[in-house]
Amino acid sequence: MSNPTFWDDQNAAQTVISEANGLKDQVNQFETLSNQYDDLEVAHEMLKEEADPDMQKELERDLKALSEALNSFELSLLLNQPYDQNNAILELHPGAGGTESQDWASMLLRMYTRYAERKGYKVETLDYLPGEEAGVKSVTLSIKGHNAYGYLKAEKGVHRLVRISPFDSSGRRHTSFVSCDVVPEINDDTEIDVRTEDLKVDTYRASGAGGQHVNTTDSAVRITHIPTNTVVSCQTERSQIKNRDRAMKMLKAKLLQRKIEEQQAELAEIRGEQKEIGWGSQIRSYVFHPYSLAKDHRTNTEMGNVQAVMDGDIESFIDAYLRSKI
Repeated sequence: MSNPTFWDDQNAAQTVISEANGLKDQVNQFETLSNQYDDLEVAHEMLKEEADPDMQKELERDLKALSEALNSFELSLLLNQPYDQNNAILELHPGAGGTESQDWASMLLRMYTRYAERKGYKVETLDYLPGEEAGVKSVTLSIKGHNAYGYLKAEKGVHRLVRISPFDSSGRRHTSFVSCDVVPEINDDTEIDVRTEDLKVDTYRASGAGGQHVNTTDSAVRITHIPTNTVVSCQTERSQIKNRDRAMKMLKAKLLQRKIEEQQAELAEIRGEQKEIGWGSQIRSYVFHPYSLAKDHRTNTEMGNVQAVMDGDIESFIDAYLRSKI
């Protein structure tokens, strides 16, 4: 970074800075945990010499907190796949069910936004299509932070909700589904070959909040990759050119993810493994009625406080899933 030519390539410089910050965070976390361990060891020695009920309670509380922090730190070190450290692009698409499933998508949007805030990540809405009555028809988020993709890749799949619908005047129980797709945000130097003749580019007027200029010009961009029928949209920028550039990055990220999944499927076939279907698999159920429970079907991890889960407390599900893949 002290090299005079370091800033000549802005994107490369940002990549280095992000990697350096990630490494600094790891070292700082290790030193903090090590110091906390030393302090607890001293407190434990003092308790052995002279009993102190208040100090004993404080030590037990601090020991539990240290154990949880160590568990989280260990998991972050295990995220060592090629794109784990990257930012994440997360998409939500409601299944059949109209307003009910669109409302469920908006609840998941809030859950992931809250989770990102808890992790200290920055969230940016790249594309947003509101529902006609409530909720969202589709939404795409950019979630920026170290290891964002490494953690959030655990959320890819179908999420199921069971509740008494607030949109049903008869008060009946409804089941709704929303698919969550997560891909790593990739750098410009990642080699993904996209031919111009394979693309269909549409422009349209942006929807939702964004100011007078955004809502009165055809600045939003939708790109379709014809050979794979992969579609991406971006409307976050005021400029059509900037939206197109961001949409192309999103498209390359999706094509990269597709390539990775094809390689994994091929390896699984060679090994004779039975792999779950990524797109159609129901990974988690959230039950509001007749009881309160969130359960991940891949690891059987459960949480009875489903409201806490909807407020972004999904670390236990992510932790269990990622550890099951080690």
